[in-house]
Amino acid sequence: MELFKDKYTPTLVDRTADQLRQFYPQLQTRQFRELIFAEGWETLEFKARIRRITEALTQVLPANYEEALHIIGQAAPQLRGVEFLFIPDFIEVNGLAPDRYELSMKYLALVTPYSSSEFAVRPFIERYPLQTIKQLMEWTESSDEHIRRLASEGSRPRLPWGAKLGEFIADPTPVLPILHALRQDSSLYVRKSVANHLNDISKDHADLVLDLAQSWHGQHPHTDWIIRHASRSLLKKGHPAALSLFGYNKQEAVHIENLRLERDTIATGEELHFSFDVVNTSGEPQMLRIEYEIGYMKANGKQAPKRFKCSDRMYAEGRTPVATKQSFKLITTRKFYAGLHTLTIVVNGQETQTISFVLELN
Repeated sequence: MELFKDKYTPTLVDRTADQLRQFYPQLQTRQFRELIFAEGWETLEFKARIRRITEALTQVLPANYEEALHIIGQAAPQLRGVEFLFIPDFIEVNGLAPDRYELSMKYLALVTPYSSSEFAVRPFIERYPLQTIKQLMEWTESSDEHIRRLASEGSRPRLPWGAKLGEFIADPTPVLPILHALRQDSSLYVRKSVANHLNDISKDHADLVLDLAQSWHGQHPHTDWIIRHASRSLLKKGHPAALSLFGYNKQEAVHIENLRLERDTIATGEELHFSFDVVNTSGEPQMLRIEYEIGYMKANGKQAPKRFKCSDRMYAEGRTPVATKQSFKLITTRKFYAGLHTLTIVVNGQETQTISFVLELN
């Protein structure tokens, strides 16, 4: 599988130089390439490679910041995709001085439809918080969904790959007006960002997100989608108020029976097949969020639980059989350890039946 860092091939670098040369013929392609692939390149990871390219751009483009931005802005539509994050990174590296702030904001918005400025805007938020929050609020009214998304995504406190915004982790209040302005956005691209932003906040301020979700609930279908997606971490944790908000009430008349495994010993690379019956004796259909929790054996001999979604729907009265599976295929994000594991079925946040199985290393 190709890694992001492997996208930075000589071909891509030459293509970048060719696009920039259309608007700045003096650019030296050979110098640009040599600066990038200089000593140490092979050891650099994705973001470090972005920064190396940014530093090379800084040397081969005009020293005048406005002139360099004008060239980049003209070439940006032909430099689309995550591999061109060095375009907004150029603004982050070269544009943080107070006298360059306005130009930097203008061009962060200009290039974000092509290579997102969500990472590059964060140092501006940290250095000029009041001024940049005001700018983000203005971006929420843009006709371009990419710019509206930047207002939300750029200010996420725990943006993946991005530096954490510690001030907003401690107190997210300053960014809430941005999310409020986008709560009914017509773009799914923007709504996903708002939901992810709120999910970030829920990890540190669950009650704040729940209060906001309760006040927004029922206002608009787009808003309802956002708060449902934003509450996914709280639902996975079995937070009672979150479960109740979406109709997942504690069920005294719903039981899990006949939990069984196809095999009680499996090996890495295989799948754990299991089944159970959902028995609803309430006399009426019930909305059930059914999850299963795997207790993974760790190196210290203890188990670490991880919860997975099984189903989320209305269950009729009576007995409903359910069958599903969990993969134990080797992946880079999880290390498996041999030994006793557990499987627990969770209904509306309540743990029910548990069964054990053994995982062997293949």
